[in-house]
Amino acid sequence: MSRSGPASFPVVLAAALALVVPAAAQVAAPVPVETKDLPAPPPPAAPAPQAPAVPAVPAPDAPPPPPVAAPAPVAPPAIPSPAAPAPPAASVVPAPAPAAPAPASPFLVPPPADASVPDQVTLVSRPAVVLKGQSSWEEGYERLNAAFRKLEGEVRKAGLAVNGKPVTLFTETDDQGFRYEALLPVESLPPQRPAGLAPEVRLGATPEGRAIRFVHQAPYDDIDSTYEAITAYLDLKGIEVKDTLIEEYANFGKDASDPTLEVYIYVQPRK
Repeated sequence: MSRSGPASFPVVLAAALALVVPAAAQVAAPVPVETKDLPAPPPPAAPAPQAPAVPAVPAPDAPPPPPVAAPAPVAPPAIPSPAAPAPPAASVVPAPAPAAPAPASPFLVPPPADASVPDQVTLVSRPAVVLKGQSSWEEGYERLNAAFRKLEGEVRKAGLAVNGKPVTLFTETDDQGFRYEALLPVESLPPQRPAGLAPEVRLGATPEGRAIRFVHQAPYDDIDSTYEAITAYLDLKGIEVKDTLIEEYANFGKDASDPTLEVYIYVQPRK
């Protein structure tokens, strides 16, 4: 049902009275009542104007959210390693004694790699005790052997120490024999000549300088054949050498016929 507005109120009231009057006439005549027109009720206040509805403006599409970066892996918390137990107190170990120096080579130069091939070497001088002498070629081995035995005795008497193989320096040679200096290397020479040293023994040194080495491995009686080969080699190479010859005895042998005898023969070029 629709609602009626205020302007239809008198009409409704008159219609209601018309319906009541006939019913009242059946009972008694109504006493005339002065009626006054009722003032019309004030018109209702006009409703406040409503603001026109503003059409809803759709919100702009929100931009898609940026891709969410995968969270960085979280390293597991470091678990502290248990503290290492304190090492037991180290026992005091005495320092080892320094190693003894390697003994020097007993040779004037180290032995050759190939005894059949002459090699170029450099002789380094060593302190030595020296005994001069002379001999015929026939008695050469015995005289040299006797000289070295004497030097060994003199070295022991003087409190020195042998440090090398016996060496002979041939200072003069001819068809009859030779003059020589027998040398026995020692570790060191005393600052003064030992009082008990034989007068014919002097303090000196082994030869030094550039040299060509040849090897004789045969009885000493056969050493002339080696010297002939040396002469042929020097002539072929055109090498001039000093007049002195040097023999170093790697193995002096038991006698002149000992086949195990081994001699290093050194010749020194003049230039």
